[in-house]
Amino acid sequence: MPELPDITVYVNALNHRVRGQTLEQFRIRSPFVLRTVEPDPASLAGQRVASVRHQAKRIMLEMDSDTTCVIHLMIAGRLHWKKRGAAIPVRNGLAAWDFADGTLLLTESSKKKRAAIHLFASADEAAVLDRGGLDPLTSTLEQFTERLSSENHTLKRALTDQRMLAGIGNAYSDEILFAARLSPFQKTQSLDRDTWARLYRAMQVTLTRWTERLSAEAGEGFPTRVTAFRPEMAVHGKFREACPVCGYPVQRIVYAENEANYCASCQTGGRVLADRALSRLLKANWPKTVEDLE
Repeated sequence: MPELPDITVYVNALNHRVRGQTLEQFRIRSPFVLRTVEPDPASLAGQRVASVRHQAKRIMLEMDSDTTCVIHLMIAGRLHWKKRGAAIPVRNGLAAWDFADGTLLLTESSKKKRAAIHLFASADEAAVLDRGGLDPLTSTLEQFTERLSSENHTLKRALTDQRMLAGIGNAYSDEILFAARLSPFQKTQSLDRDTWARLYRAMQVTLTRWTERLSAEAGEGFPTRVTAFRPEMAVHGKFREACPVCGYPVQRIVYAENEANYCASCQTGGRVLADRALSRLLKANWPKTVEDLE
């Protein structure tokens, strides 16, 4: 799922292309992608885009009439900038926004159609989708500490809970925790003041650096390489590959549709955390430390 750095780059690219431009036509190929009944999608034609911003992982096109179009890419949704009037792909195309200088396409490469578009009569009405999470880049250390310690959850869950923080998911939570040298399953109410400061600093540095990296990668073009798995990442998607710091193999725990990637040597004091399914299968043969992996 595109997270805050990718969403920020999308928003910047769209502001450069469509802010101040008149929407000529809003085309929907898949009726399931539109999750609201009013306003009428046809009413957007002829309206000018006043601004493009994000609300957590959602992208918001705000029109000069205050009508707001909210796009949630979910896991496999992606945006593409094409020539004006470009056809919506038959296989995975969902919708298109036509402007004088080009067409914005929404596609989803998944059999599970989760991407969504909501239309609201005003930006205030669109706030109903806001889960209330803090902006990780503008919140203070005190706000960050108070919000995440308000409930006693694992750090992995707290960082990805959109009621706590807005815009962080599986990928960047792994990278943040690695940078902070903290276990993904350490509980929030067990952290001391210095550890909270280390986690806060790791979060801000990680998100800022990746936003800058992705912005530089896109340059003046439209972002095309939006993925949760990047070779430059330290641990996310690097199961069994060498940790860039200590060289021990990166570990992974899979649960439901999520996963946590971490380095046992750097983050858990050398302890390999038990994966429910695999450890149950291996029982006594499940490795307990990084030395057992050798």
